[in-house]
Amino acid sequence: MLSHLTLAHFRNISSATLSPSEGINLILGENGSGKTSILEALHLLAMGRSFRSRHLKNIVQLEYSQFTLFARSSEMTPVGLLYDIQSGLQIRLNNAPLKKLSDLAVNTPLQFISANCHQFFELGPKFRRKMIDWGMFHVEHKFNYHWQTYKKALLQKNAALKNKKSRNETELWNQYLIKHGLIITDYREAYLDKLVSVFEPLFHKLCPSLSDCKFTVKYNKGWSKEKSLAEILDENYERDRIIGYSRNGPHSADWTLRINDASAEEMLSRGQQKLFYLGLCMAQIIILLNEKDVKNTVLLIDDLSSELDWNHQITVIDTLRNLPVQSFITSTNSELASLINTDKEKVFHVKQGEMIAS
Repeated sequence: MLSHLTLAHFRNISSATLSPSEGINLILGENGSGKTSILEALHLLAMGRSFRSRHLKNIVQLEYSQFTLFARSSEMTPVGLLYDIQSGLQIRLNNAPLKKLSDLAVNTPLQFISANCHQFFELGPKFRRKMIDWGMFHVEHKFNYHWQTYKKALLQKNAALKNKKSRNETELWNQYLIKHGLIITDYREAYLDKLVSVFEPLFHKLCPSLSDCKFTVKYNKGWSKEKSLAEILDENYERDRIIGYSRNGPHSADWTLRINDASAEEMLSRGQQKLFYLGLCMAQIIILLNEKDVKNTVLLIDDLSSELDWNHQITVIDTLRNLPVQSFITSTNSELASLINTDKEKVFHVKQGEMIAS
């Protein structure tokens, strides 16, 4: 968990310093005041990338050439990030240059819940895969090795297909795709079973009107369940050669949860879809606690009030209080401050890039 955060020349924020609580941190302000920029800074420090912009030069405050971010965890581990338009990005973790981005992710397990998270069902398989792969990265530490090895083999095979290499040369990579792809699939299926068992009672609390509903996992492995991955790769060689890439495998997997064996997307309102996604993220926090005793998870929630009525906002706040998570929540609704216990939680106000703690 973070005990200190400093920003300089980051979007519309010239300079800001926060000393957040270990629990709920509510960030209030009007649209365009800089609330989401605080979440973006936290995301950059934990993931090494922005959720708003692919090009970091767009984040630098106008008339400046660089921005800096610095944070310190409750264990006193420092993380510093500097981006200069000319020299690029530099990241230091625990006073040493960062070797790989995965080290950042291990240091601070962080999830981001956007204002449009109710679009979980519309954002596509890649978005849903990334969600559970985040959980497995932290729970199953061998998962990242298998996933990275699989991706490298897939890149090599796709390059061979695109360049019209011989079948023998192209299919050389199948052995790696099959070996690591099956392990990835086993990890995902086991993790999804855990996720639904933790998610269901949690969602019932978040959305009492659906407390009688039962949830089941629908998982598409990325290839026909009637055949093995080896058979599918062999059968689809000609098609893949024509299109120039390999379509089947865990890189094409998808999943969702069904409610009473019906489509959740069709049954849930927009507000209920937001609670659905919030519940999934909270369930992953609980799994991390149960499986690895991880208590330093950070949860970023942008615009909590969007799509949720007052009673459901209260329920979300109360549920977060009982989880081992440090949360940063933005909203334009100043009435949310009345829900914050100022002894253990904090309220920050942002106005035109300036931050004030209540």
